[in-house]
This record gives sequence, C-alpha cells and structure tokens, in this order.
Amino acid sequence: MNDDVTITEARANLSEVVATARLQKRCIFLTQRRNRRGAVISAELGEAIQAAGGPETALKLLTAAAGQQ
Repeated sequence: MNDDVTITEARANLSEVVATARLQKRCIFLTQRRNRRGAVISAELGEAIQAAGGPETALKLLTAAAGQQ
C-alpha cells in the first residue's frame, strides 16, 4: 500500500489501511484532490503523541529533536 491513499479508497478499504498503519508502523496519508487532508497512524503512535502532551507539543518536541541532529 502506498503512503498516500485517497479518502474514497480508504473508506472502501478501512480495515486494510488501519492494518497497514498498525503492522508496518507507517503513517498513511489520506488525500483529496491530491492534497493531504489527514492521516491514519497506529494506536501506539497516537498514545505516544497524547503522552507527550498532545499533537502541538509532540510536533514541537520532534522539530527540536530534528534540529539537533
């Protein structure tokens, strides 16, 4: 499965999209008219984002960590 899936395709194959994100630990982006509109991630990653303080805090942490490399 490609990392970009249309919303229509994801709706028709939701079980496969979720399984791919979970088992392969991949982020599956949902697109509409070739623009990324959302993503499906594993529950493990979602829980890590929550534990970090939510999406905004996790993004700040990841951006800071990437800048240190």
